[in-house]
Amino acid sequence: MKTGIFITIFLFAASICVFPVPIEDLIPSDTAALLRASERGQIIETQLRNPTPKLLPQNTELRQYVNLTRNSLNPNIMIEALYLYTKPSIYHSSVQNWDERQKIGIFNQLTAISTLTGIQYFSASRNTMRIFYESSTVIDNAQAKNPLPDPVYTQLPQTLTLNARQIDSTFGDNIYSYHYINTADSIFFSQTNTTAMSYGIIPAIGRGNLRSIIAVIDCGDSILVYAVSMARASTIPGMGDRISNSFNNRAIAVLNWFTNRINSEIFIR
Repeated sequence: MKTGIFITIFLFAASICVFPVPIEDLIPSDTAALLRASERGQIIETQLRNPTPKLLPQNTELRQYVNLTRNSLNPNIMIEALYLYTKPSIYHSSVQNWDERQKIGIFNQLTAISTLTGIQYFSASRNTMRIFYESSTVIDNAQAKNPLPDPVYTQLPQTLTLNARQIDSTFGDNIYSYHYINTADSIFFSQTNTTAMSYGIIPAIGRGNLRSIIAVIDCGDSILVYAVSMARASTIPGMGDRISNSFNNRAIAVLNWFTNRINSEIFIR
């Protein structure tokens, strides 16, 4: 019931014409300054044991969605990331929200799940770059697992759910559910593991106990990306630290993937 209420709110918000939201209205001015000054334009926050969001932007729908997820999951690991993507000057706008072409293009990049195949992250335990997803494919359902092409849209669906099979170099072969929501100034999507995840032979994260949310918010001259991964992970000594370190560097890999996609496909410089 709660999920239905929030989706109704999202759909109502998507029907309202809005102006771009200045980044200082979404995050504290000192955090915005740090993002602009950062060489990579990103900030990462890691928390263990009773974590609460620290980087969550002032976006009502996003805050409700993240807090609802956190309260239902009760995680013991939380990795947050903020990333600021500055658009080329020809795409800057202070008088209207992102145009439909930009938003559809970004949405299609976020649903291009196959392009996650082969991305790399820095493995702290091995002190080297390592393949993140050996394979990443949209599938018809969790039982048949028949591969499908990445969906491409010419009109934005207000909500969308996809199933994906992703073979992870660390956590093995798993099935995920991706759920997408459009609002007037943002796109949210969440990823939930529908199979249990193991670290080698060690159980690491139970079914449904990993929830990742990414929000892409238009700010006129830039795009603010907020990402959070929450997990209720194994309490085996040392496992929490190992998983959190892995997720930290994986968050950076996903942000880099997104940047490369929109640079090459949307905001060509």
